[in-house]
Amino acid sequence: MSHITGILLAAGSSRRFGHDKLTQALPNGDRVVARACRNLAAGVDKVVAVVRPGNEMLAACLQSEAAAVHVFADAERGMGASLAFAINVSPATDGWVIALADMPWIMPATICQVTDFLRDGADIVAPCYRGRRGHPVGFSERFAKQLASLSGDSGAKLLIQQHLDLLRLFDCDDSGVLKDIDRPADLPNLIL
Repeated sequence: MSHITGILLAAGSSRRFGHDKLTQALPNGDRVVARACRNLAAGVDKVVAVVRPGNEMLAACLQSEAAAVHVFADAERGMGASLAFAINVSPATDGWVIALADMPWIMPATICQVTDFLRDGADIVAPCYRGRRGHPVGFSERFAKQLASLSGDSGAKLLIQQHLDLLRLFDCDDSGVLKDIDRPADLPNLIL
């Protein structure tokens, strides 16, 4: 059986939110990042989380969810650079499921489907909800070099666009694949 690593990108600055959104509580009391990490962990063999320097609370929260936490000193360089860093610190693996820490509503079953498609030989895989591609996105080890050389803030979007012929989309009944948290209004029952 293939070994699939989950990468949780949690090194953003939360500029639009105004303060650290990832350690905010969801209505059930879970922290945003803890829920996103737990959901990712349900579908992969290991979770590697990338955080920016100076957020010990975030790192501790991720460690309590059994994620391997790595501090990326150059997080200001953008999501692509953070993803490249995560690929470079990942253990040997057959593929990655790349998730965003501000998307806590993706169902574990959806993440399991992404992983299953990778294990069945897909090179790039992503869920669709009502015709819109969502997250997380899975990549086979075939893309290790390209992922490890990303930079800037666009993440792997360009890589996907360059290989649309290899993209395996699947329909799901999970609106969480499209919902992220950018502003306080995106987080129900936020107490500031």
